[in-house]
Amino acid sequence: MNMYTPLRQQIERFVKLSDAEWNMLLPHLEIRKIRKHDRFAEEGEKAHEIGFVLEGMFRHFYIHQGEERTTYFYFENHFITSYISCITGQPSQLTIEALSDATLIVFPYRVLAGFFEINLNWQKFGRLIAEYLAIGLEERMVGLLTLSPEERYLELIQGNKKKIIERIPQHYIANYLGITPVSMSRIRNRVLKK
Repeated sequence: MNMYTPLRQQIERFVKLSDAEWNMLLPHLEIRKIRKHDRFAEEGEKAHEIGFVLEGMFRHFYIHQGEERTTYFYFENHFITSYISCITGQPSQLTIEALSDATLIVFPYRVLAGFFEINLNWQKFGRLIAEYLAIGLEERMVGLLTLSPEERYLELIQGNKKKIIERIPQHYIANYLGITPVSMSRIRNRVLKK
């Protein structure tokens, strides 16, 4: 299996590509290694690249009043980028940090955006990935605004995000849930007793 096959497979979850369409992207792909705690995207810097995680895990966070607010985790077969920065050309408002040594496939956003202009299949992929991101953002926002911390924890352990519980350090999970590690420990103990 080619190193780039997982990326093609993930793209094809959204849209089937002909070999000619896939070959448009192929010359722009690069394998990149990132060490634990290095950053793929940095608040205040313009983002230009899209990454696809082959190995490793990342967290996506914002800094508000000096405090980090974790909003998402990425694992194998996830796309990562500061998408709004790529689209607008403005500095990123978020940081994406490696939580382990990682391997990515990386390519320039401008190349993908160029494909949107000349190829209907790539344009469809762009629309579907944007819709996918919008759904994820809305689900996350609704959860933070309407669920209690305990409900958010239950949703995390009972839903389709078990990798977070299995692989992410507890203090980052607490931050993601919007609570302190002590509060999360209390919630976890209450849930275990039920």
